[in-house]
Amino acid sequence: MPIALDRTDKALLNALQGNARLTIAELAEKVSLTTSPCWRRVKLLEDSGLISGYQAVLSPKELGYGVTAFVSLMMASHTREMARNFEQRLLDIPEIIACHNISGRYDFLLEVVAKDLESFGEFAREVLQTLPAVKEIYSSFSFKSVKPYRVIPMLP
Repeated sequence: MPIALDRTDKALLNALQGNARLTIAELAEKVSLTTSPCWRRVKLLEDSGLISGYQAVLSPKELGYGVTAFVSLMMASHTREMARNFEQRLLDIPEIIACHNISGRYDFLLEVVAKDLESFGEFAREVLQTLPAVKEIYSSFSFKSVKPYRVIPMLP
């Protein structure tokens, strides 16, 4: 069950999603609190698991990744052991930057970065096709990211 958030909690979460590098003083000013209560509220949000971490948003393009692919995978086997083995292997592959277990024709949707199309092809052949129980792979390529930042909206 979701934790009940008041207007100040929601303002804190929105401000931190916009810029997690805000100092407590800057954050307190944005949400009309003094620094001590602001710090306590942020600590409670962290301890409750609502804030699960802080992360820098990097530019794949500036790091040399010219291709972003969305890869749909169909599994040949759906045993619990095979799924756990598959998911554990995915965690060790840095080019896979996101993975979702999905409904529909395919079982998993991966977001993959690669230097270029040729290196993506090598990655698909040498890494993805060798994963346990992979039956079918379907790839789509991103032309551009229209909404690159992941911001979770606050429910009323």
